[in-house]
Amino acid sequence: EFHFITHNIIFKKPPSNPGRFANATLVRLADFLSAGYKKGVRPVKDWRTSTIVAIDLMVYSILSVVSSSWTDEFLVWNPEDFDEVKQVSLPTANVWVPDILINEFVDVGKSPDIPYVYVTHEGLVQNYKPIQVVTACTLNIYNFPFDVQKCSLTFQSWLHTIDDINITLMRSPEKLRDDKSVFMNQGEWELLHILSNYKIFSVDNDDYYAEMKFHVVIRRRPLFYTVNLLLPSIFLMVMDIVGFFLPPDSGERVSFKITLLLGYSVFLIIVSDTLPATAIGTPLIGVYFVVCMALLVISLTETVLIVRLVHKQDLQPPVPHWVKYLVLERAPVLFCIHKKHRFCARLSSQASELDPQCSLHHTCEIGQRLSHQDREGGMLGLRLAPSRDNTPPVMDNILQEVTAIRQFLEKRDRCREIAKEWLQVGYVLDVLLFRVYLVAVIAYSITLGTLWSVWQVA
Repeated sequence: EFHFITHNIIFKKPPSNPGRFANATLVRLADFLSAGYKKGVRPVKDWRTSTIVAIDLMVYSILSVVSSSWTDEFLVWNPEDFDEVKQVSLPTANVWVPDILINEFVDVGKSPDIPYVYVTHEGLVQNYKPIQVVTACTLNIYNFPFDVQKCSLTFQSWLHTIDDINITLMRSPEKLRDDKSVFMNQGEWELLHILSNYKIFSVDNDDYYAEMKFHVVIRRRPLFYTVNLLLPSIFLMVMDIVGFFLPPDSGERVSFKITLLLGYSVFLIIVSDTLPATAIGTPLIGVYFVVCMALLVISLTETVLIVRLVHKQDLQPPVPHWVKYLVLERAPVLFCIHKKHRFCARLSSQASELDPQCSLHHTCEIGQRLSHQDREGGMLGLRLAPSRDNTPPVMDNILQEVTAIRQFLEKRDRCREIAKEWLQVGYVLDVLLFRVYLVAVIAYSITLGTLWSVWQVA
């Protein structure tokens, strides 16, 4: 016979202390709001009623605050029953939140998680969420560094149609456009305005969706790029123009312009990392640098041609008649090239410097032309009478030397005249090419300056 003895073990629940929450109004309010609340259901009593979500955007710098609000019909209470509490913060995870997303949002890790929302006694839920938006924005860098960019942020419900969720602005479009009170102006970009555009679209012509698009228009501050990019380039171009005042018949101008070209090449290598690199197009400032480099090359080429023209004139043939007519007669009249006496003075000094080379060259030429028969016959180029039998040999030698000296002087005079003409042609062409170059640089500068000024004001 077995006897079973049972023991009843009673576990007593520790006595609760409701007294510590007796006067906790917010706890009672939270219990009241959460009783029977289903956050997975859209908070409307009539399912045919659309939930209107109001959106607002405030741009600080790289951080923007997206404000959204909607009415939750199940989060309504009477403030008199809860010590006149008219709003309370509730965990975001415990309430219904619309699925409003940014279409251009490409980096989800930049959005901080805000765990609370504000709820008023009328059921208005206010959600303020800072978002560091990384968007796919098409940049127009043609006007760099005077460019104005427009980036778009598109807000729409990912799933719900307009019958369930509709989108509207929290403020008027005018106030949203001109609000710059919180934007930080110390950065590279300046906020111009924020435009808004509401649109209803359909994918399959059956279900329609609401979309709110914000266009953030910003402008780049060009001071940094003007000081570090444009001014050095302008200074180098000015020095290139000043280099034309060096005498073209000296080698200093060529070395000076080669130094400028080398310095500009180093400058372009330094600033290449500053320019925006895209495959869509080339900024105008890049074209400006390339054209400036081309102008420096053209200036150096002109200098080389002029120096080649005014040097070694003794080895050149006489100036053609058409060149004399066009360059020395017509060009000074048409282009108002005055003070030709200054050219003549410089030509005389240059010709005297060329005399040793000219003398050596023509002395060798005379020595080659004086043949042995001319020396014996006394025919020295001046059509002198042949020597008689009774003429002393000393006189024949003297006549030969005098004739050689006279031929040498005549050759040297002709060499001087050719040198003077080529030098004068070189100086006139140098003045003409300098004026053409100066006009091209000024016209190019005015065109770019006008375009950049218009774009900066626009």
